[in-house]
Amino acid sequence: MTINHKTWALAALLSLAGTVSAHDAQKAGDQVVPNFAQAIPNIPGKSLIAVEVNYPPGGQSLPHHHANSAFIYAYVVSGSIRSQVEGHPARIYKAGESFAEEPGAHHLMGGNASTTEPAKLLAVFVVDSDDKNLTTPDK
Repeated sequence: MTINHKTWALAALLSLAGTVSAHDAQKAGDQVVPNFAQAIPNIPGKSLIAVEVNYPPGGQSLPHHHANSAFIYAYVVSGSIRSQVEGHPARIYKAGESFAEEPGAHHLMGGNASTTEPAKLLAVFVVDSDDKNLTTPDK
């Protein structure tokens, strides 16, 4: 099965939005923009999906779980990102630093560590190709 880049990009954006309403997304203060999506040709059943997460000053993501198949590499493009995954202490990552999240991770906290400057994160998912729900907000 061939995966169309535009289809994956839309699926990634929609799954990252999950069940968060427009009001909640504005309150949370993050904007997710599809960047790249492609099946991995030499690893049948796996795909690579990248999204940019843009945070205004003080912007935060709502707590969420990642797909059980999703291994995530996160790279701070600009600014400073505060992040905490369940079982690990909160940490601030600065531009040029990166971190990983294990499949099924519960992301307790994520967002801009600054209240005066914007921040941008590139999140790269290695995920089962048929796993469309990459992120699910906590209830």
